[in-house]
Amino acid sequence: MAEPTPRRNEPRLRPAPLLFEPTEAATDPEHFFDLESIDDPRALLARATDLAHAFRAAADRAVEFQAIAAAQLADPRRFDRLTPADIAERAEWTEDYAKKMVDFGRDLMRGLDGQGPETL
Repeated sequence: MAEPTPRRNEPRLRPAPLLFEPTEAATDPEHFFDLESIDDPRALLARATDLAHAFRAAADRAVEFQAIAAAQLADPRRFDRLTPADIAERAEWTEDYAKKMVDFGRDLMRGLDGQGPETL
């Protein structure tokens, strides 16, 4: 399970860089960030761990942006606001989960103190 995302006053860990793969390597189903070519198990464990941390950090960050978008779409001040059911349908969530994401997004936006989402 990924660790909770740090809040404003806590330093955010930077994930390991994800290197883009050449097109011909990406089409090979056995190829994954060149891990299959690492023979040393210590190096393999280290690089695979780096990738796992990077993917978790990216997923956590994406969920935060989903929550902010859901909260913005549900904002009652918008003339085109969406209901939690509409948001759930668009995001392929349950309606209960959409409601939780709207609340989470509102909490995140309150914590931004007028700063943009890039400071998350």
